[in-house]
Amino acid sequence: MRIGIIGAGRIGSTLARHFAAIGYDVALANSRGPDTLADLVADIGGPIRAVTAEEAARFGEAVVVSIPYGRYQELPTEPLRGKVVIDTCNYYPERDGHDPELDGDATTSSEKIQAHTGANLVKAFNAIYWENLRDHARPQGATDRVAIPLSGNDEEAKAAVAGLIRDIGFDAVDAGHLGEGGRKHQPGSRVYATEMSSAETSALLHVA
Repeated sequence: MRIGIIGAGRIGSTLARHFAAIGYDVALANSRGPDTLADLVADIGGPIRAVTAEEAARFGEAVVVSIPYGRYQELPTEPLRGKVVIDTCNYYPERDGHDPELDGDATTSSEKIQAHTGANLVKAFNAIYWENLRDHARPQGATDRVAIPLSGNDEEAKAAVAGLIRDIGFDAVDAGHLGEGGRKHQPGSRVYATEMSSAETSALLHVA
């Protein structure tokens, strides 16, 4: 699978490292241009290249969006329409500025990004600390595999993202549709920034 990644911060670059290590073709972009990613790409090695955000969006069969939520309207929309997009973003009003719709819980950040891009959006990798994502991958069957919740409205898109989660050493747990499910693993939820097994995570999501 070809994977585009828009955002080369801690989560984006960690995912790039995981995906390249298992042989996926990765196109990585940030807001400052490909030249600024040369050292990171060289350090990661393997099938990875630095590109623009537009190029990453066009390249990926799945595209990771890992940017501050407050900048989501800068995303290229046409090349993302209808694609599987993995949204790792979280809304932090102190960083992103206040969004009245999110402050009032009228919708979720992922639903707004989906509406903007027209993508088959799946929220994932937003509830794990980047250090844990970097360090705690485990082989399939390991008793200490960590769960990563995901949510989305398209079952095929969720299945594709669940496969990527498993490929890099974690267990995927389906939290439900983007609105209801996304609220269950956004900041402030019971599974946010925790490290639990799939059984423990499923139990908490069910309660939520």
